Amino acid sequence: MGNRGQKRMEMAVDLPDDKRACSSLDFRPSTSNSSVQTHLNSTNSTPETHHNDMDTSSSASASSRSEEEPEKDAGYGSCDSDDAEPRHRGLRELQRRRSSSDHGKLRSILACLSEDTDPSRHITSLTELCEVLSFAMEDSLSSMMADSLSPVLVKLARHETNPDIMLLAVRAITYLCDIFPRSSGLLVRHDAVPALCQRLKAIEYLDVAEQCLQALEKISRDQPHACLEGGAIMAALTYIDFFSTSIQRVALSTVANICKKLPSECPSHLMEAVPILSNLLQYEDRQLVESVAICLIKIAEQLSQSSQMLDELCSHGLINQTTHLLNLNSRTTLSQPIYYGLIGLLVKISSGSIVAFKTLYELNIGSVLKDILSTYDLSHGMSSPHMVDGHCNQVHEVLKLLNELLPTSVGDQCVQLVLDKQSFLVDRPDLLQNFGMDILPMLIQVVNSGANIFVCYGCLSVINKLVYLSKSDMLIELLKSANIPSFLAGVFTRKDHHVLILALEIAEMILQKLSDTFLNSFVKEGVFFAIDALLTPEKCSQLFPAFSGIQLFPSSSQKCAGREVLRCLCYAFDTGLSSSASEKQSCKLDKDSVHNLAKSIITKYFSPELFGSDKGLTDILQDLRSFSAGLTDLMNVCTNNEAHARDEEKFYCILHQIMEKLNGREPVSTFEFIESGIVKSLVTYLTNGLYLRDNAELHIPHGDLFVVEKRFEVLARLLLPYSDNLSEDSPVSVLIQKLQSALSSLENFPVILSHSFKLRSSYATVPYGRCIAHPCLRVRFVRGDGETCLSDFSEDLLTVDPFSSLEAIEGYLWPKVTIKESKDVESDCLMDQMNGQPLHLSSNSKSILGESSESMEHESTSAGLTPVKHDSISSTSGVPKMQDCKIKLTFDLDGQKLERTLTLYQAILQKQIKTDGEVIAGAKLWSQVYTIIYRRAMESKCNDPKNCVHLHPISDGDEARLHCAAFFSSLFACQLAFELDKSSPIYDILFLLKSLEGMNRLTCHLISHERIRAYAEGRFDNLDDLKVAVHSLRQNDFVNSKLTEKLEQQMRDSASVSTGGVPSWCNQLMASCPFLFSFEARCKYFQLAAFAPRQVQPHPLYRSNSGAPTDRRSAAVGLPRKKFLVCRNRILESATQMMDQHARNRTLLEVEYDEEVGSGLGPTLEFYTLVSHEFQKSGMGMWRDDHSSVTVRKSLEIENSDIVMSPFGLFPCPWSAAVDTSYGIQFSDVLKKFVLLGQVVAKALQDGRVLDLPFSKAFYKLILGKELSLYDIQSFDPELGRTLLEFEAIAYRKKHLESTSEERSTFGLESCFRNTRVEDLCLDFTLPGYPDYVLTFGPDHKMVNMNNLEDYAELVVDATIHTGIFRQMEAFKSGFCQVFPIEHIKIFTEEELERLFCGERDFLAFNDLLDHIKFDHGYTASSPPILNLLEIIREFDYDQRRAFLQFVTGAPRLPPGGLASLNPKLTIVRKHCSNCADADLPSVMTCANYLKLPPYSSKEMMKEKLLYAITEGQGSFHLS
Repeated sequence: MGNRGQKRMEMAVDLPDDKRACSSLDFRPSTSNSSVQTHLNSTNSTPETHHNDMDTSSSASASSRSEEEPEKDAGYGSCDSDDAEPRHRGLRELQRRRSSSDHGKLRSILACLSEDTDPSRHITSLTELCEVLSFAMEDSLSSMMADSLSPVLVKLARHETNPDIMLLAVRAITYLCDIFPRSSGLLVRHDAVPALCQRLKAIEYLDVAEQCLQALEKISRDQPHACLEGGAIMAALTYIDFFSTSIQRVALSTVANICKKLPSECPSHLMEAVPILSNLLQYEDRQLVESVAICLIKIAEQLSQSSQMLDELCSHGLINQTTHLLNLNSRTTLSQPIYYGLIGLLVKISSGSIVAFKTLYELNIGSVLKDILSTYDLSHGMSSPHMVDGHCNQVHEVLKLLNELLPTSVGDQCVQLVLDKQSFLVDRPDLLQNFGMDILPMLIQVVNSGANIFVCYGCLSVINKLVYLSKSDMLIELLKSANIPSFLAGVFTRKDHHVLILALEIAEMILQKLSDTFLNSFVKEGVFFAIDALLTPEKCSQLFPAFSGIQLFPSSSQKCAGREVLRCLCYAFDTGLSSSASEKQSCKLDKDSVHNLAKSIITKYFSPELFGSDKGLTDILQDLRSFSAGLTDLMNVCTNNEAHARDEEKFYCILHQIMEKLNGREPVSTFEFIESGIVKSLVTYLTNGLYLRDNAELHIPHGDLFVVEKRFEVLARLLLPYSDNLSEDSPVSVLIQKLQSALSSLENFPVILSHSFKLRSSYATVPYGRCIAHPCLRVRFVRGDGETCLSDFSEDLLTVDPFSSLEAIEGYLWPKVTIKESKDVESDCLMDQMNGQPLHLSSNSKSILGESSESMEHESTSAGLTPVKHDSISSTSGVPKMQDCKIKLTFDLDGQKLERTLTLYQAILQKQIKTDGEVIAGAKLWSQVYTIIYRRAMESKCNDPKNCVHLHPISDGDEARLHCAAFFSSLFACQLAFELDKSSPIYDILFLLKSLEGMNRLTCHLISHERIRAYAEGRFDNLDDLKVAVHSLRQNDFVNSKLTEKLEQQMRDSASVSTGGVPSWCNQLMASCPFLFSFEARCKYFQLAAFAPRQVQPHPLYRSNSGAPTDRRSAAVGLPRKKFLVCRNRILESATQMMDQHARNRTLLEVEYDEEVGSGLGPTLEFYTLVSHEFQKSGMGMWRDDHSSVTVRKSLEIENSDIVMSPFGLFPCPWSAAVDTSYGIQFSDVLKKFVLLGQVVAKALQDGRVLDLPFSKAFYKLILGKELSLYDIQSFDPELGRTLLEFEAIAYRKKHLESTSEERSTFGLESCFRNTRVEDLCLDFTLPGYPDYVLTFGPDHKMVNMNNLEDYAELVVDATIHTGIFRQMEAFKSGFCQVFPIEHIKIFTEEELERLFCGERDFLAFNDLLDHIKFDHGYTASSPPILNLLEIIREFDYDQRRAFLQFVTGAPRLPPGGLASLNPKLTIVRKHCSNCADADLPSVMTCANYLKLPPYSSKEMMKEKLLYAITEGQGSFHLS
């Protein structure tokens, strides 16, 4: 191969600048490139994090300019200016003259090249031709000119002696194809392909070969068959290793273009390329590997009918390389279409090749597929069995591959091939067993996670084949860890007959092989009763309600997202049948196939004695039913007997027996637990039957709530011991596990997927007459029969916004259908609206509060996730709840009344779900015309169920002091799920879980209350015994993994979320039982419900191996940014100005400081930290200070800069309603600061910023709208809380002794407080620590004594947590709601809210430091300076760690999720110093979390410099 370096250097002088270095990047982009290639290029163009000083970026000035000069931006690029048309005419004229000039030049050049002249003239003419073509346009060249140039250029490309002529001729061919694609055919006709291939097969000059590959790539786009016939594949691949990566990509792109359009009869010489292509799969360049993958996928498709060719295809390491690429630990990350295609490649090859089949088993493919299923986004799986852009989705392909690897039937395959595969598995049972051990648990997990019908059918098909192929001994090992009977019992609740037949076949095969082992467990887990329910549903629905929903639907089609087609599940995983062909096939199952198989199993394996009503029930089930009956009897006795103490002991005894049985040596199955009736009996007894009452009729006497509270105390005493830590086998843990298993087994909440939904502009007449970015529903509104007061509106077919609420539709229809008899109706409605009640705004309603308010409300509900409305009733709330004052119309669809809390789209889908079972929204939904009947609404007593709970007043002598009244009232008022019947066992389970979760949070309250009663009754005399140490369960123990996965699936389906197609159960369960969902899932729900814009976000393009939680700043991506100038010496004033201007706007705020150069993420995070510290300063009158002495109190006037000492967290300082000024502080200023605090907290949460505010747990409860009680005071003021608790205990003892003893004189011995008379405490009726706060006036309330001690304690509690802080909390909430509705955050607990507001409390897990830090530019994880730095960080104390974190990131705390959620990732690089490294300091770029660390000579020197930097380097941003 000749050395062309020197010659090319000489020639470069004569060429244009842009032509001196030719590579694949030199040519203009072409729109005719492959879709995959275009996809990759667009992905690769994503800018990476810049490693420059981002805090001093020039983007600040650009942004400022755009804000200060909007009028310039408005006119930029406008076509409406007066000189636009003349300018266009001028450009067209210039183009015409240019084309004419090019024609002339081309004719002249062609004439010169056609003459037989010397080589130098050829070089000159070719150079000029390349220059003309490089700037020419398509209309500059005619077909005649291209046809004339083609033979000349091909001839010159074949030049044998002059390499410059070769190079320039091939370059001209490349340019010619680029500007005039039709010339490819002309060049092919003149044998250009053989000429170019000749140069590539015998490379003499590397630059000529590179140019030949460029030309071939252009020709292959339009003439792939000619390139194939001309040998272009081998020509491009033979010497591919000699080229640079960019040229290798061009060569592979050429081969990919050819392979995409292979002829039906593939030439034999195509196999010559397979070894080279298989070897190229080992390369690390992603674009190159993907092109190779495309080639191999297409080749395999062409060879799929020939087993011999497929075997040969596998002989070159193709299976090994493909399996390696599919491994999640592969260094090459592929795009999703290519990844799917490679799985499909293995499906095709393993289907027809015994070699591939054996190789895959030997490579332990089961482990790879297990990892794929365990990490893959199941919401993308199987929404439709159809091909999308030539690729099936991933789960579909994985399940097809699993089915191919378990051959049980011939199907479309060769009989001998199937026998050979089965023979191999018989000879190698160890491989089949390993495969099953990997796959079976994962398939069961996928089905149990709530997979839709396609995924469920595919998984069951694989399990069925695995059971069929496994021998008895192997099957025992496979099923040892998997509770297959319980799994099958859950599957039998599915309604599709394809799924049921597979479940029956699995059960039959297991009983056939292992009848002795599994027969009893099938009875115990309910499999027998589920099968029997298929035969006699009426009988089993009475005996076993769990299977009452099983019914056989006729063979129905699945409603697919893309287009309405009929495709039976029988063909969902057939590899040999095309999609179009399978759609025309009829169902393989007979009408009675399920019934016949179920009857066969029952007759063959189960004895007749099992069919009696009591016979066949296990001992455990009978025992549990007896306990359930005992609870029912106790309930009946209690309603007529007032001997509560005796009944409590009986209740405790029965509960103890139930817990012993549940946690006994013999396990209790889910079926036994459900069918025993324990849950219903337990809930009925605990709630005294209140939970089954209608909310509209719920008038709860305090006596009933007192009984309920005492029963919960008994339950807490049994389930939550306050001496030892709770373990996994503790009574409450076992009960919750059983409830979760029962809920997962019984629930069938649908997931509505609409993956192929496409946004399109349409006009919605109803409700507001505007254009929307999604399809409309076609609706005809018809007046109900007998409605004389309403006019008929049925003649018009209207387009309706699908996620408009029924209130909004009513607002549109009411003026058009009402017959105005009088003005009374309108005036009444107007008066209702003006009575101080805020108007309820639907998701699309135009706000009367202004533009910004409309935008905020629209965004809050645009995702189809409604604001969460919780049911807690707070006595501190003096403002009426928002509710519709009058419902005017009701709506019916097909005889069913539409629920007003749903959007129209949700209501239609809910109706389809009830009718058809599992539904996937499709195109038919949008084309169908819906007839909705409207009627005039009857008078409604109450619209809001939580306002229907009425508490009877407590009489003065009532001993039933309710400390958890708000919790129990909200418990009975909540609406768990509208579509659930209260008689459903799911409702009972949900209610008991909600009760247990609430009890878990209030355990300390319940146990403390019980201890106070014990002290009052004289069971102990030492006040120290009132202390309790309760160990509550973790919140994660209440999370239901199946419902969480379903919610995750639903939220990941962007189309259904953006169109309001989220099923109603998501919103309803999130409002009533948020604890069922994981914290991460609730965070995503919160982001969608509160902030998500109404647009469809594309799915991720790459599979991710990271399990780190998503950074919450991603929610702000794409929002307009706003810079705000802040003065460091006036932080609160700057914050006030910022919030006044931007609190109501959905913009991303960024801070820059006056007279500093930094701006961006770092300064913004520091601003929120500084604001947090300003709010903590004493002397502001906001927080409870340390009131241990009057001296400290007075010193606050002098030292106003001191931070409030709050070791237990910040809690509002109580202010008396009679006091406007205290210690020079105006209360009006305090309220303004609480409004500002609410704004700052909400804005930080909206923008994804971290605060540094140590709020107390009680303050978080107030933010969440929860009511505080005496027991909460101990969380922020332990001394005061403990004292008040003891006062109350003494007061209770006094009342108890007075009610039971006739000798009142004996009470003197019992009336002392810690050996001191209450009168000697010298307490007056002022709030402790606040002498200006007078609790009450009157002659009997001057000094505290034994007679008024109870009143004093109650007044202190009320002033501390109710009336004294009510106005401050209302101010905080009002400020918060200016940013977004505070209802959205009520799905979190107090601890979780702290994580959202302030990030992680712990700095980070130091053992995981290396996993979440990036080392670059001279440093690696093993560099000595890095090891020293990690040791130093470990040695830092808490304050030093906070300072280090603030120095690097701008905030002293990490975002939720810790270091793994930090975005950008923390990066540490080597700082190059001009002089000695020990004389330099570390520097940072906080916007990029980028630490530049000099290589210090020792660990001690590094620690000294680092501490100096993080302590002295705070407070400003400058160039580093």
